[in-house]
Amino acid sequence: MGKFVEQITNINNVINEFVWVKIGLILLIGAGVLMTCCTGFFQIGHVGLWWKETIGSMFKKDGGATKKTDRKSISQFQALCTALAATIGTGNIAGVSAAIVIGGPGAVFWMWVAAFFGMMTNYSENVLGMYFRRRNKDGEWSGGSMYFLKDGLGNYKGCKAIGSVLAVLFAIFAILASFGIGNMGQINKITLNLESAFFKSVDLGAVAGVPVINLIIGFALMVVAGLIIIGGLQRIASFAEKVVPFMALFYVIGAVIVTVLNFNMLGDIFTSIFKFAFGVKAVAGGAAGVAISQVITQGCKRGVFSNEAGLGSSVMVHSSSNVKEPVKQGMWGIFEVFFDTFIVCTMTAVVVLSSGAIDLKTGAVAAGINDATLVSQVFGNTFGQFGEYFVAIAMLLFAFTTVLGWSQYGVKAVEYLMGAKAVNIYKVIFVFMIMSGAVMTSSLAWDISDTFNGLMMVPNLIGVVALFPLVRKITKNYVARHKKGEDIEPMINFDKAVQAEVMNSDVVVE
Repeated sequence: MGKFVEQITNINNVINEFVWVKIGLILLIGAGVLMTCCTGFFQIGHVGLWWKETIGSMFKKDGGATKKTDRKSISQFQALCTALAATIGTGNIAGVSAAIVIGGPGAVFWMWVAAFFGMMTNYSENVLGMYFRRRNKDGEWSGGSMYFLKDGLGNYKGCKAIGSVLAVLFAIFAILASFGIGNMGQINKITLNLESAFFKSVDLGAVAGVPVINLIIGFALMVVAGLIIIGGLQRIASFAEKVVPFMALFYVIGAVIVTVLNFNMLGDIFTSIFKFAFGVKAVAGGAAGVAISQVITQGCKRGVFSNEAGLGSSVMVHSSSNVKEPVKQGMWGIFEVFFDTFIVCTMTAVVVLSSGAIDLKTGAVAAGINDATLVSQVFGNTFGQFGEYFVAIAMLLFAFTTVLGWSQYGVKAVEYLMGAKAVNIYKVIFVFMIMSGAVMTSSLAWDISDTFNGLMMVPNLIGVVALFPLVRKITKNYVARHKKGEDIEPMINFDKAVQAEVMNSDVVVE
């Protein structure tokens, strides 16, 4: 058995290295740069517009983004919260910490770079997801990378088969990733953090080598998740809308307090981020190249883990929004990456770099540092035992809502491959897999799910890059109508029948 696991590990490492380092990061950054350029640096040039149409729209008298008028869809804000539920997870805490411990302070800079361009990748994914979405047999919106791969890329001359194959591959990888990074990996982190914070001195024995406390935690999480997931997207979105804003706000407030208490270190912290981003302290020659490569890889890779821009995952939820305009939902995608990385991840980075665990002058990591619990230790040093409890609860909420969000991604992928009848079977399997996450001890499942994440990214980005002229055209159409006042036909959906339905609908908001 040991040799079998070792072989699987070696095979996975080879695939992971190829997917993430050889082609993934190049494709990821390349797609972000392309979409940024083809839209005229939309995230900067129209910052006022996307800010007004996202968070700003929540304060409109008619309810704006929070208004839900179609019982078969969800509001724009619910779509954002559900997407953030899946993206704001362990990557924002343990992931950022790991990036800094492995890649040094400079990894934070490359996380920002990946996020800056990722804003437009996420925007483009969501624009395409909305443009190629359709109603399923229950009248609910279904959209995602598989649809724009099949109907968008597949519509190019000679690309019908390629588009269909890539769509199927994306859906398969999404399902597998939902069980790994979207379920077992998150539950495992929850269990470890709850044990560390609340049950250090509790010994209830073990069953078949598995601590009873793990079984109890896993069972409790399985029951609660089951009650929400079985209820479908409406229940998940309703839960996310209530929990996500508060969990993120409280975590940011806690991180701000830690930052204020270490205010005198801020200059050194940001200096180290920019200095080590380009390997200033690395040795000359080949070693410098390795060091810089590792910094870039860790920053970009962990950034994608956190905000998921380029994976094509959140598109499946954004496409269920009750908004008419693809560009408007695309702007929520910009805000999603902005908030996830530039706010939440940056706050975590400041907390980690103010801990003393990283030498800000040399970039060296202190001996015995565990990146998985480093943030918890910093909060513990600042707030005492309450700080450790706080991080454990934050990890619980962050990771648990990630599980809920990813369950919906898996649902949409299963629906695409096997139809709506298979969805309930998937939900039951997904819920039972939660127990596996609570009791697993090997990191192999997490490593494999990391690979499936990368495998999802490849077909998705191929579709985004191939369809960049369409994204540019839809964006220009929206800007011409809403900023220049031109009287031209909106580009709502590739299917004229669906476009007519949406345009004539009284229940779908602008």
